Amino acid sequence: MTYQMTSMLIGVLLATTILWLVRRDHLHGPYAIWWIGTAAVVVVLGLFPGIIDYLARYLGVSYPPILAVLLGFALLLIKILTMDLERSRQERRIRRLAQRLALIEGRLPPEDVAIVSDTGAGAHQRASADRCSTPEPSTGQLSAGDAPIHEADRSSTTPAEPRPVRKASQS
Repeated sequence: MTYQMTSMLIGVLLATTILWLVRRDHLHGPYAIWWIGTAAVVVVLGLFPGIIDYLARYLGVSYPPILAVLLGFALLLIKILTMDLERSRQERRIRRLAQRLALIEGRLPPEDVAIVSDTGAGAHQRASADRCSTPEPSTGQLSAGDAPIHEADRSSTTPAEPRPVRKASQS
């Protein structure tokens, strides 16, 4: 088997594997395009190895195989850059979603926060709010220090910093 057939076989196997991964939903479209393009280049260069020799002569490269290595390296750098851009975009979206969730949890009444989140800051806020708005056993009324939490208090508290617990006044 010649090197042409070997590289063509590698390209076809790569393309088949990528299509299988896309079909199984393990690899999404934009990422698959890069890999299908890579497989196509490998197949074309396997069928027509003279393309690298022609490009090397045209660009003035004296040793043609190094041009293939250089182009592969350049494409890897571009792929890494696009992956980092996508990762940064996803991290930014996740951070914004977490902030929106924190704002929504802060605006919900205490009993609804339990439905949204039973752990973390939401549970702490719910427990804190339950302690604050519990009527005193003797009178059945809220004391002055135990006023329910107002909307303004909820929106100013972030989930990362717990709200101070208001204690019942001993009158």
